[in-house]
Amino acid sequence: MKRIAHCLLLVAFVAAVALGVMPSAAAQDVNQAARPASLQTAPVIIDGSVLFRLRGVSAFTAEDRAQDVTQRIKDAARNPAVTRETIVVKALADWSEIRAADMLVVSIFDLEAQLEGVDRSLLAEAVLHQVRDAVDRYRSDRSPKSLATDAAYALAATIAFALALVLLLAFMRSFNRFAAARHQKYIAPLEAKSSRILRADQIWRLLHAVLRGFWILAGVILFYAYLNFLLSLFPWTRAFSDGLSDLVGDRVLTAGVAILEAIPDLILVLILIVITRYLLRLTRLFFDAIRDGHLTVGRFLPEWADPTYRIARLVIVAFAFVIAYPYLPGSGTAAFHGVSIFLGVLLSLGSSSFISNVIAGHTLTYRRAFRVGDVVKIQDTVGEVIETGLLVTRMRTKRNEIVVVPNSLILANQILNYSELAREHGVVLHTTVGIGYEVPWRQTEEILLMAAQRTAGIAGAPAPFVHQVELGDFCVTYELNVHCRDARTMMSVRSDLHRNILDLFNEYGIQIMTPAYEGDPETAKIVPRDRWFAAPARPDDAGATPSSGAEETGVGVR
Repeated sequence: MKRIAHCLLLVAFVAAVALGVMPSAAAQDVNQAARPASLQTAPVIIDGSVLFRLRGVSAFTAEDRAQDVTQRIKDAARNPAVTRETIVVKALADWSEIRAADMLVVSIFDLEAQLEGVDRSLLAEAVLHQVRDAVDRYRSDRSPKSLATDAAYALAATIAFALALVLLLAFMRSFNRFAAARHQKYIAPLEAKSSRILRADQIWRLLHAVLRGFWILAGVILFYAYLNFLLSLFPWTRAFSDGLSDLVGDRVLTAGVAILEAIPDLILVLILIVITRYLLRLTRLFFDAIRDGHLTVGRFLPEWADPTYRIARLVIVAFAFVIAYPYLPGSGTAAFHGVSIFLGVLLSLGSSSFISNVIAGHTLTYRRAFRVGDVVKIQDTVGEVIETGLLVTRMRTKRNEIVVVPNSLILANQILNYSELAREHGVVLHTTVGIGYEVPWRQTEEILLMAAQRTAGIAGAPAPFVHQVELGDFCVTYELNVHCRDARTMMSVRSDLHRNILDLFNEYGIQIMTPAYEGDPETAKIVPRDRWFAAPARPDDAGATPSSGAEETGVGVR
């Protein structure tokens, strides 16, 4: 019922617009604006019926003259003293007058008769009969008996319309149930027989949409017939009924002819759509098999399947559109070309960044710069990649922040991927310390290796190693290198490594000279063991080093 109500509301809106349109006879005057004033005509309309047309001059236009004569005819019809016999023609020297009793209705001039190609007296007689008939119809249509009859017809039409709506709704429900039953019996098995290329639910949705469109069309036709009949009953709305009939009739006829002419092209476009749809489906199945590992094509990687499918889909759809374009209704019109050019200009001016990001997104995929789950550094941002898209890449930093980076920016900058080799060999973490020349280098290196052994999260193989990177002016710079298997925990592992280095050098009474050195202090800058847990620090269960198993989130430590 709601669908029919929506349909009726739509038709009511169309009817309301149509009622505001001039009747078809009056609308013909629109094309006369370029004519000379003496050749322009305007209709005299009574209750939607055109009686005759009048010409005007520059001082008294045809429209003004027709409205004036229309009002005079209505005044004569309302005057009880005016009868059919009192409406007569009075011939004068240069014109003829049609009078109703003592009231002038319209004047017929010699020039008008010449332009019509008839004698003035004949033209006056023809106009006289039209005026007499118009007065009689005007009075008859507004008589109490006629209005009562029209009201009875309107009531009967309303009742018939309501009954027709109820019957249409009942028939619609019955037919839909019938179609659903036949769908389950005949269409559903097609899905299994076609290896799921033909989807039963898709066929049913298409059939349901066709049925719904048919019922809406039936409701529109029913409402239009009711509205048109209702408006034609009463003299005050009869003009609107004629205008609605002409408007809808012309549009329907024009649309029907256009549809009939376009049917062969539409069939070709429909066939092309079906072929394109199934070609896209086969392409999707092909790339899904590659993505899921069921099919291997040379060195083509599974993660390339989805972006390659999107490119292939764009190419297929663009090729199909190029083929179908000449067969689209209206494709050869100037308006269609103008809209196409306008959309092309908008696309070229407003989507440069969009296109660059899309291209960059596909380029990054084929470059294999990173994938979801990798820890990377882009410009000054270090974080875990949580989503890669056509336009942007989303990263989560160690502070649990989401950073959205445009793909075009990524493509234009260096990418540091910590996770690419960490899966097999581990990512190498390094840290440096400066130790004085008085400390044996073997002792220093052993202390650094011990710090690596105490730190959880550091791989035992490859083994940690130490490099002496610089013999400085005041100290020797040692670099400790360790391997971390999980790049997401490298920040916390590095922090734990630093804790253990500080503890061990303090334990053996060795002073770290970095970052700067000016002279040997009287007392070595170390922390004695008995002060390792000075307030408010608390010793852990092991009683030696801080715990390295801190809870982690993202790539950082809580």
